[in-house]
Amino acid sequence: MDANKEWMKDPALAGIDKAKLSFLEKLFVQSASIDMTNQKEMLPFLLSLSKLSKENNISFDKDEVALIYSVLQKYSSKEDISKMEKISSAFHFR
Repeated sequence: MDANKEWMKDPALAGIDKAKLSFLEKLFVQSASIDMTNQKEMLPFLLSLSKLSKENNISFDKDEVALIYSVLQKYSSKEDISKMEKISSAFHFR
């Protein structure tokens, strides 16, 4: 995901808690350096993501995930979409 935070201003996300959107932005920044094809890199990242979400009491319901994913696709490159799909499949999102 590009450093551009334009996706966070998409009107479709108006009902999503800003703390959740900020959490996702941090996720994208952290994931930029992760090789999602390398399980040795991906697993620690996913475990830290899970821990961080629990520590910050951040969770997303199925409808939020679907909405956020559809918005992110509008603003993302094919590479970013591929990363999102790998992360979401690891957590059984979507």
